Amino acid sequence: MAAAKNDPKVIRAWTFYDWANSVYSLTITSAVFPLFYSALTKGGAGEDLVAQAHGIPAKALYSYALSAGFLLVALIAPLLSGIADSRGNKLAFLKAFCYLGAASCAGLAFFTLDGLWWGLALVALACIGFSGSLVFYDAFLVDIAGKDQHDKVSARGYTMGYFGSVILLVINLLMVMKPGWFHLPEEVTIGGTTYGGVPARTTFLTVAIWWAGFAQLAFRRLPKRTTAAEGRDGLIWSGYAELRKVWRQLNATVRLKRYLFAFFVFNMGIQTVMYLAVIFAEAEIKQVDGTGAIVPIASESLIISILLIQLVAALGAALFVRLSARFGNLRALAIGVSVWVGVCIAAYFTHWTSEFYLLASCVGLVMGGCQALARSTYAKFLPPTRDTASYFSFYDVSYYLGTVLGTAVFGVVLQITGDLRNTAVALCSFFILGLLLLLRVPKQEVAQVRPSS
Repeated sequence: MAAAKNDPKVIRAWTFYDWANSVYSLTITSAVFPLFYSALTKGGAGEDLVAQAHGIPAKALYSYALSAGFLLVALIAPLLSGIADSRGNKLAFLKAFCYLGAASCAGLAFFTLDGLWWGLALVALACIGFSGSLVFYDAFLVDIAGKDQHDKVSARGYTMGYFGSVILLVINLLMVMKPGWFHLPEEVTIGGTTYGGVPARTTFLTVAIWWAGFAQLAFRRLPKRTTAAEGRDGLIWSGYAELRKVWRQLNATVRLKRYLFAFFVFNMGIQTVMYLAVIFAEAEIKQVDGTGAIVPIASESLIISILLIQLVAALGAALFVRLSARFGNLRALAIGVSVWVGVCIAAYFTHWTSEFYLLASCVGLVMGGCQALARSTYAKFLPPTRDTASYFSFYDVSYYLGTVLGTAVFGVVLQITGDLRNTAVALCSFFILGLLLLLRVPKQEVAQVRPSS
């Protein structure tokens, strides 16, 4: 039997999965792992060892690994959501992807340059675990909360994620900066292989334990079974059939279809910033050291800026809930995307750490708000249906295909031009186009009237 909507205990449990899995977004994709990967792929003179060996810049190759992970999720999400809707077992799939992601993060602790391709495969698998679990996690929003609560509950989930991930990142930062406090050596030999950077590698293990561990709080309360969709023929391929049905229904509307196109475009920019901002900053942002010399931004400064983003993002999520209550979801999102345009323009001209901190604050403000409202706006626009996983599968396919294109464009622009600042120009174009499309979304649903033959 499906759980009653707006049950405080179930909603609290649902938000705890955000608390659990957001440590992947912060430590693995945004903070420690990108810096670890950059250090691992650099030679003593700062040369790109991956480019020398394989002809592709290490940073571009990393973005392609993320693109591959997102692409696979986009391809298999309809298949799995179809099975989940038919059987009413979204929780089982949520668990499976959670454990895949956590195990892959643990595997990254053994990433070496000699095992580059295996390591990049783990990067992709961790991405698949995280992204695949969100397909089913997001779909629970419709099952556990009424439409009038979607904005509030969605924002609460993101806020929990921001705070939880900050707590672990502070611990991870101490591990890297003060390894002696944790009795961590700089290197260790296992099975004849010597692994350097043990403090950083240990943080990947903590992510796996935190993610899988705190997820149990969500798994314990979320409904084991949700209402199964009726009339499904062909269990395996029903998800793709449902996507076709959703697409036909979209073609009969104006608001939902236009919103999804706008979301697809502006989300390309948001996700690319989230996953690759550290790669940009590590190469382009400078600071003055104690001797007065101009040097690249320190790893500690980068991680502090990421902590700043997370803390401001929690406030941003709450702020945009208020904006949506006053102006409506669409106008509030338009305000957020407009700020994103300014962020990208500013990023192109940002060179110093102090400027980057200010930019990070702006990113945090709109990142939390836009992510929370994008999810809840889609949930609000859905028609009455039992096929929640299939509808959110369509949303998530758009989400991940947009991320595939965004991260791939980042890599291509870098590979062709060799200048990371040009990627800011590409991202700015995504937000401008997304804003224009968002402004075309009507406030009320409009049926698409087809002329009679």
